[in-house]
Amino acid sequence: MRIFDPHIHMTSRTTTDYEQMYEAGVRALVEPAFWLGQPRTNVGSFTDYFDGLIGWERFRASQFGIRHHCTIALNPKEANDPRCVDVLDVLPRYLAKDGVVAVGEVGYDSMTEAEEKAFAHQLTLAIEHELPVLVHTPHRDKLAGTRRTLDVVRESGIAPELVVVDHLNELTVGLVADAGCWMGFSIYPDTKMDEHRMVTILREHGTDRMLVNSAADWGRSDPLKTLRTGEAMLAAGFTESDVDTVLWRNPVEFYGQSGKLMLDPLETGAPTGETFEGNSVLRGARQ
Repeated sequence: MRIFDPHIHMTSRTTTDYEQMYEAGVRALVEPAFWLGQPRTNVGSFTDYFDGLIGWERFRASQFGIRHHCTIALNPKEANDPRCVDVLDVLPRYLAKDGVVAVGEVGYDSMTEAEEKAFAHQLTLAIEHELPVLVHTPHRDKLAGTRRTLDVVRESGIAPELVVVDHLNELTVGLVADAGCWMGFSIYPDTKMDEHRMVTILREHGTDRMLVNSAADWGRSDPLKTLRTGEAMLAAGFTESDVDTVLWRNPVEFYGQSGKLMLDPLETGAPTGETFEGNSVLRGARQ
């Protein structure tokens, strides 16, 4: 089973996660820019973080045989903080970087006016930079949030095939399917979707334009939920080709629209003595 996780926050994960992901078949991933768990206080905090996504984290993933890509944006939660919104002015220089395959995460958290303004602005940036968009849907009042999300997407003029609307469930998947956008599902241990509900959705809606991710971050989450979904699909009678469509070919097709995917295989899944700006993932010999 080959796996491309289209939404996972590896900056918050450990080298053990990378090792286990490689063993599970993960060979590529996309890490969306998101918040830190506590408020940022200035634009410099964003730029240091963005530099890490396109620098150290890409190197760290490569040491474990995994191709790392990212998306760049002002996330919805921090769009409400006046100290953060000026980062919108620096996004264009990051969107032009190699390995930045979409604008994201954008969208709604609490469905405020500030969030909508930032959302619309970043959809315009995506059009200008000819990039796909990763859209976050709110965890509260998800149905209303998804409807408004699709309205804003339509109003922007971006082609729906360039948009994935993420964190969907049984109530929202039909709306996004009818809009022509890609459908994203985050598979979690306790909240959002699980792999068995995901299988039921795939039975009803098929595998076209479906993206399954772990969305693993610094909270309770599991970076192997993509593998568990593939296993659940096989147990439910889906073919190996169906699994490959959902876990590999679909994310490659969606993010491939950026023209910036890097999928040539890496030579090893084990760290070497290679360094990035003088730093290695290895530690010294035992004393």
